[in-house]
Amino acid sequence: MRRVEHVMGFPVSLRLDDPVGPGGVPEAAVDGVFAWLREVDARFSPFRPDSEVSRLDRGEVPRPSAELREVLDLCEEYRAATGGAFDVRLPGRGLDPCAVVKGWSVQRAAESLRAAGARGFCLNAGGDVVAAGGPWRVGVRHPEHADRLCTVLEVADGAVATSARYERGDHIVDGRTGRPATGLLAVTVVAPTLTEADAVATAAFAMGAEGVAWAAAREGCEVFAVDAGRRVLRTPGLPVAGAAPGPGPAAGKEHTAAPV
Repeated sequence: MRRVEHVMGFPVSLRLDDPVGPGGVPEAAVDGVFAWLREVDARFSPFRPDSEVSRLDRGEVPRPSAELREVLDLCEEYRAATGGAFDVRLPGRGLDPCAVVKGWSVQRAAESLRAAGARGFCLNAGGDVVAAGGPWRVGVRHPEHADRLCTVLEVADGAVATSARYERGDHIVDGRTGRPATGLLAVTVVAPTLTEADAVATAAFAMGAEGVAWAAAREGCEVFAVDAGRRVLRTPGLPVAGAAPGPGPAAGKEHTAAPV
C-alpha cells in the first residue's frame, strides 16, 4: 500500500510491502503513524503558540513532558558534541528543536510499524527516509539542480537524511558564531536510525566543512557532502547503488561535484 499526507509542513509518504488487514499489518497501525506525526506537530512545533515547546519557552510549563525531555536531552547531546555549533537555543530566537524532532518522531513511527509486524516499508518525511526490508534506493538531490541527482544510495534497513540550503536557504545557523552556516551546500548521512541521521546531518551542516569529518567519525554513520567549493566528499562505506565492494574515496579527499 501507499499513503501520503501533508504533516509538519512537508509531505510524508509510506510505502508498505506487507499485506494490510486481517493476517497482516493492522490498518490501525498505518493510521497511527500519521496520527502520531500530527500529534508531534501540535505538541512540539515552535511555530504554534499553543504547543508545549512554545509554552515551555515562555515559562508557562514548569516541567516538560517525558517525550519533550527526551528531545531536549538529544539536543543538548549534539550541542556538546559539536562545541556549540548545533544549538536549539540561539540568542534572539525562541526554542526550536525541529532539527531533532523530525528524525526522532519519524523513527518512532517506523518502530511502531515494526512492532505491528511490518517488515518491508519505506517511510519518507520530506526527503528523509527510514527503510526496512530492502534494498531500497534513495536518490540524493544535486544541491544546485532540482532535476538532477548526485548519487543513488541503496539501503536495506536504516535511515538517510540530508541537510542543505536548496529548500530553505541559509536557515541553519552555526551556534558558535550566530551566523548562517555556509561551508557546505549539502550533507547526507546514512545511519541506523533517522533520529541519528537527521541530527548528525544538521549538526554537520552547522559545523561547516569540519562537520564532514566529524560526522564520518561517528559510529555507524556514512556521509556524502558537497562543500561550498562544489567538491564532493564521501566516506568509503557509503552504500552507493551498484557500487563494487571495496574502498572508495574517503571523506577529506576532494572531487568535483557533478550529477550522476
